[in-house]
Amino acid sequence: MAAVGAQRIRGFGSSIFSEMSRLAVQHGAVNLGQGFPDFAGPDFVKAAAHAAIDADLNQYAISHGTPRLRRAIAATWARDRGRELDLDAEITVASGATEILADAMLAFLDPGDEAIVFEPFYDAYLPTIGFAGATARPVTLHAPDWSFDPDELAAAFGPRTRLLLLNTPHNPTGKVFSRAELEQIAALCIEHDVIAVTDEVYDRIVYPDTGAVHLPLTTLPEMWERTLTVNSTGKTFSMTGWKIGYAVGPANLNAALRTVHQFVTFATATPFQEAMAVALELAAENGYYDQLRAEYTARRDLLTGALRDAGLATLPIGGGYFLLADIAPLGFPDDAAFCRHLAAEIGVAAIPPSAFYADPTRAPQLARFCFAKRPETIAAAAARLVALRR
Repeated sequence: MAAVGAQRIRGFGSSIFSEMSRLAVQHGAVNLGQGFPDFAGPDFVKAAAHAAIDADLNQYAISHGTPRLRRAIAATWARDRGRELDLDAEITVASGATEILADAMLAFLDPGDEAIVFEPFYDAYLPTIGFAGATARPVTLHAPDWSFDPDELAAAFGPRTRLLLLNTPHNPTGKVFSRAELEQIAALCIEHDVIAVTDEVYDRIVYPDTGAVHLPLTTLPEMWERTLTVNSTGKTFSMTGWKIGYAVGPANLNAALRTVHQFVTFATATPFQEAMAVALELAAENGYYDQLRAEYTARRDLLTGALRDAGLATLPIGGGYFLLADIAPLGFPDDAAFCRHLAAEIGVAAIPPSAFYADPTRAPQLARFCFAKRPETIAAAAARLVALRR
């Protein structure tokens, strides 16, 4: 029988997240692998969804987003970024940030084009670039501070470079790109006339005690015209299953994005859009963002202590809700072998960062742990992790 499936999907099997989640279930492991909260989202957001459903806001929304949600996004940008947005042309709502990123790759890349990505990278980046028929050009971030070589970045730009994909705060490293780094990136995008797509889904989860400050690339001079900024209410409001993401950028980039989006999902769940509009409206008034940072700071410190007690040193992070732990002293052949052992023998699931590299052999010996978890979940993992000392 002939092989089933198009050539473009060859080489993309089940993700490492699926494997580690399966191992977690099989062995009853505490799952600190996949990046989703195991705690309830805010009551005021859930109440808004109930109200929207009860109000019968249950039919198709406008393809690019309900008016109320786009107004709330625009108000957020006016307040936090100092930019007034055109509601009809400069905001697109879709079913999560990952959908927007896939739409963007199809909208901006032709077969034979090249897209620059920083490695390690979120695991959806390479497949979506490949599905568009383009080639990814990785630029490596180097531990422990996850800096990049400016010369390597400059050399990655070529005659077929059409797009640069930037993730800050960064998954899996927790890096928040500095102003100086963003200025280098911006200068090269301008010089080579390249579009920037920025994945900023963790922009509200930044740790000021580390000195980190999130700066959107689009706010730098001459970058608004060439930048599409992607965000996710699911990360901000701990409702990842609702899949409400959005993109902000100039009208021409949004028009191209919408051309793809309308034939992928067409429209995103109406009551959840209305609920996230309420969430954005209220969060600026009720102190939610400060509470979010404080709670994640506490969770970060809990997991840091648990890993330290297990003999694992952690790398510093500026944002996001992942910690990378140094596993090199434990003597495993690679990070995947360690994570399989951890789930099966220790009873804790983590993610091997080699899954975020084009060439897994370039990955340092680390393991990624998610702390978007209840304190009792982290405590349960801590009780098991101490077995690593043996």
